Amino acid sequence: QVQLVESGGGSVQSGGSLRLSCAVSGYPYSTYYMGWFRQGPGKEREGVAAINNDGNTSYADFVKGRFPISRDNAKDTLYLQMSNLDPEDSGMYSCAADGDLVYGDRWYDGMQYDYWGPGTQLTVPS
Repeated sequence: QVQLVESGGGSVQSGGSLRLSCAVSGYPYSTYYMGWFRQGPGKEREGVAAINNDGNTSYADFVKGRFPISRDNAKDTLYLQMSNLDPEDSGMYSCAADGDLVYGDRWYDGMQYDYWGPGTQLTVPS
């Protein structure tokens, strides 16, 4: 059974940094397309960043280089290193995986992903 479990969320001051992790089990992680999504209070879910099995990355415009995504295939873990955090970044962050997406596809569309973690909450007080 495929499982994704996020960790690393919490409360951090504006301008601070935090790293999210997503531990994956139950399938050959190294072959899957991985993404990070977030949903803020009263907002729709939006794609943050994604990475394919070759390490090619895609980012939402609002990331602006602040949130590099990476993966460690040896540890079956996905990361999101967040810096210069803003209250607008608050929300539930979830990782997702899919075996059919290819680089250049609609990585930001959550409907493209088959597997999801429960999420981890990030709060940046205003």
